[in-house]
Amino acid sequence: MLNPMSEDAPDTPDTPDATNAPDGSVEAALVGGKTVRLDRHLVRALAHPMRNRMLGLLRVYGPQTATTLAGRLGVNTGATSYHLRQLAEAGLVEEDDTRGNARDRWWKSAHQGTAFDAAELLDQEPELTMGFLHGIGQSYAENMFGFIDAMQTLPPAWRDASMLSDYLFHLRPEELAAMLAEVVAVFERYKTPDLTAPLPEGAEQVTVQIQAYPRETR
Repeated sequence: MLNPMSEDAPDTPDTPDATNAPDGSVEAALVGGKTVRLDRHLVRALAHPMRNRMLGLLRVYGPQTATTLAGRLGVNTGATSYHLRQLAEAGLVEEDDTRGNARDRWWKSAHQGTAFDAAELLDQEPELTMGFLHGIGQSYAENMFGFIDAMQTLPPAWRDASMLSDYLFHLRPEELAAMLAEVVAVFERYKTPDLTAPLPEGAEQVTVQIQAYPRETR
């Protein structure tokens, strides 16, 4: 199955609203302590597709250097170093003080997931938000094609368990929201608290992607 590299988190009455943070600080934008809620300031840092991909890699594979990220992305270290600095200035990544030296700086994601209100951000920063959303869509597509390319070499058990499918419904907005709430509740039961932890015996990192939206039928 296929996955976004971010996780939505519901607002709670005691959680500061990121859109009201005057300075765009991550501290003011935290939701649930481990998920950052994007505001108009933070979305600027992620509008570049490479930064969004780098942040996802740090969350999935754990701390990395500019060199290891460059190897995973097929770019030069100058590019990854620059984008890491931009992410650090936004408070989305931070140095891992437990490893590395003056020559090799290791970086880690400051949070486990990202939450955002696309409609709200589109009203505030339409051009930047569209760039951010297009980057997410590109990442989803790359995940799917990577899986398809690997299908021939997957063990039979994983081929049988995996799924590529879509469904069509006639729904009102409130019905779609209710259905997705039920789906997310199921995912929460299987949620892995720390994706960088060692895999249990027989387990693999599994990705599930969700896209649910009205089709243009008229």
